[in-house]
Amino acid sequence: MADYDQNNVFAKILRGELPAHKLYEDDDTFVLMDIMPRGDGHCLVLPKKPSRNLLDVDADSLAAVARTTQKMAIAVKSAFSADGVTVQQFNETAGGQVVFHLHVHVIPRFEGVSLKPHTGQMEKPDILAANAEKIRAALG
Repeated sequence: MADYDQNNVFAKILRGELPAHKLYEDDDTFVLMDIMPRGDGHCLVLPKKPSRNLLDVDADSLAAVARTTQKMAIAVKSAFSADGVTVQQFNETAGGQVVFHLHVHVIPRFEGVSLKPHTGQMEKPDILAANAEKIRAALG
């Protein structure tokens, strides 16, 4: 497995070098809106400690990510009055991983509505901001 790249986009966001629509942060995790969402409210849970993915993350960071993922799943389901939630996590290129910092996708889901394809097209900033505000409100 390759070494962790300190210049990946999520590492830069965690260092404050790139902007993000932050939803939640604690000592161990950081949550932001996915700028190429596959559905309204699609967010990402990151550990603050560097790790490429599930294959090299330390147990404490993984536990923190799991706790925050549950918190965010509850919040996005409530914020969007969703019927359910999809949680996804990809490992290495063959597993579908694109950014090599561990991250978990949390996506509100609705009966009969498919996920949008991952096209690489960025969502409009005002839509991301409005969706972020809904989620923050649901977090209380």
